[in-house]
Order: sequence, then structure tokens, then C-alpha cells
Amino acid sequence: MAFLVASGVHKSYRVGDRRLHVLRGLDLSVERGEMVAIVGASGVGKSTLLHLLGGLDRMDAGAIRIGDTDLGTLPDAALVAFRNRHVGFVFQFHHLLPEFDAVENAEMPLRIARVATRDARARATRLLDQLGVGDRLEHRPGMLSGGEQQRVAIARALVAEPAVLLADEPTGDLDEQTAETLHELLRSIHRDRHLSSVIATHNMRLASACDRVLKLEGGCLTPA
Repeated sequence: MAFLVASGVHKSYRVGDRRLHVLRGLDLSVERGEMVAIVGASGVGKSTLLHLLGGLDRMDAGAIRIGDTDLGTLPDAALVAFRNRHVGFVFQFHHLLPEFDAVENAEMPLRIARVATRDARARATRLLDQLGVGDRLEHRPGMLSGGEQQRVAIARALVAEPAVLLADEPTGDLDEQTAETLHELLRSIHRDRHLSSVIATHNMRLASACDRVLKLEGGCLTPA
């Protein structure tokens, strides 16, 4: 049985006096350990899909399941707790908190979950070291390169040891060489942690390295 499943998902937004239908009965299944790329034109709904899969937004109709948990049945507080524990997000723009240094940013999900300070710091430090920025622990985001900032963001996404990784154009704001290095890093992390990963990207080199490539068009997914 697939680990991450979306069935008949609909999502629309009100725009003025009309509704914009973004997803129209979308289906998706991702096995444990599988990396799936989502491609498609800008504005077609890739970010919307990731937000729904990770519980950042609510769908209009349909069902989304992660493991044995039906996200649609969870009240808001339970959905937030589930998301923080089981889903890791990486975005195009790192969204690091500028007033905190690298290790403080990376450990934030654990601090929110009330993990003991010493344990949170140790886990974040170990992960940042694995990601190649162990010598930047006390640097604030403004002192880091774009690639280093995204490595910290990846550490933040993974520090709670989620089962699902969702990445929205994770290298879209980086130069080609840095992007390729981050691609390899994401693939390595995915394999090592046996994640279920969904990557929305315009980068066909990253997409082609995934297990499957799907195209989002007309509110539905088809093989690319």
C-alpha cells in the first residue's frame, strides 16, 4: 500500500466574483522510499498541491492520507502537530529567521515540539554537519551564501525525522552549479532516510533523477 495517497482532490479559490479551480479530482500515490517529481507551467497549481499534501492548506473535496492518517479528519491543532512531526518542507526561498543563527533555525521544529534544548541542539548540529555547514553553526542567514542557507533549510525540514519530504522548487533561486550540488544532496538524503518525497520543479535534470515524473495540467496529474 502506498504511503502517501491523494484521491479525488479538488481545490479552488475565490477570485473576485468567480472561483478559480486549481485541482480537479487529482489522484497521486507515492510509495515509501519513492521520489516523485511534479512538473508543469508556472501557476498551474504545483505549490497548491504540495501545501495540501503536507497539511498547510485544506482541500475542498477528496482525501489525503499519510501512512494510516487521513489528514482531512484531523482538527486544526492535530493537523499542525502531525505536520510538524511527519512532514518536512523545503521551499524555493529558505524562509530562515534572520535573527537566529544556523543551528537555532535548524532546531526550530524540535523546540516547537518541546524537545529538550540539549537534545534539539545536538540533533540540529549533527545534521548541519552532515549537510556540510557544520562550520557555520553560529552564522545568521545574512552571513551565509544562498546554497548554505538552503542547506540550513533542508536541515530544518529533516531535523524531526519526518517520513515525507515535500520540496517546492528547492533550487530555483540558486546558480546552476550550486543547484546541482543540492540536487545530489537531496537524492542522497532521500535514499538514506527512505523518505516518500514529492519535488515540484522546473529543473528537468532534477526531475529526471527522480523515480517518476508527473505533469500537472488541467488540475490533474499525468505521466510526463
